[in-house]
Amino acid sequence: MEGRYYRKQPGSGLIPSRFRTKGFIIGGVIALPILFYILFGSHGIVQRIQLETRISELHRKIEEAELENEQLKALAKALDADLKAIEKVAREKYAMVREGETVYRIKSEGARPTERR
Repeated sequence: MEGRYYRKQPGSGLIPSRFRTKGFIIGGVIALPILFYILFGSHGIVQRIQLETRISELHRKIEEAELENEQLKALAKALDADLKAIEKVAREKYAMVREGETVYRIKSEGARPTERR
């Protein structure tokens, strides 16, 4: 009958005995807050990763704004000198027409076209 029952060996358990010493526990109590500060503090690793992500996003937005700025400068330059560019913008943006032209607009299926002079 001796071998029928499981007996717990001394020193076995969830935490091994070498980790139950005073020095290890004190070291853990001191090291854990330091580790949390290094990871999650105001100057921690997580904060740095978030800031680097934000910086790369802002650089991308700056590049997009610079590209749009160049396009607008080119359009402004074209509108200063080129009459065809002025006419194109007037026709597309402001729906202007020349005298004698007829513009037909089709709104949607089943709708009647409108005539404008």
